[in-house]
Amino acid sequence: MNIAIVPGSFDPVTNGHLDIIKRTSELFDMVYVSILSNSSKNPLFSVEERISLIERVTHDLPNVKVEGFTGLLVDYARAKNAKFIVKGLRAVTDFEYEFQMSLTNKQLAPEIETFFITTNAKYAYLSSSIVKEVAKYGGDFTEMVPLEIIEDIKEKIGGTR
Repeated sequence: MNIAIVPGSFDPVTNGHLDIIKRTSELFDMVYVSILSNSSKNPLFSVEERISLIERVTHDLPNVKVEGFTGLLVDYARAKNAKFIVKGLRAVTDFEYEFQMSLTNKQLAPEIETFFITTNAKYAYLSSSIVKEVAKYGGDFTEMVPLEIIEDIKEKIGGTR
């Protein structure tokens, strides 16, 4: 069984994230969408809330499971018997960071491969940070995130309208 990990913070999940998750689910038998619990960040949504949001928007993908994790990604991948890590790339700046991380992971776990999937061009500008900023100031972010979670974001942020 080919098992892949799609790691990220997903705070909140965007249409770009969902595109990468869907495309990955078509390539692998099992996909874990894995949310890093990072104590150095101050996320908008808790890990549990992010799991719930992603489960809602991936409910139609039977081979996708959503979990939180702490520690090294390669240790989590080993625990899941995953041999693949899949990362979405928007721009050259993403590649530089992700390439460095993939080399580090390869050093730590030579048996695990990292695959890069370029984002759909219509999502190349998109990030969770942009969604939060637009929502905070009352802008229209409805094309940026799955429809199912728009109200969750509005409720969490409030925003200036």
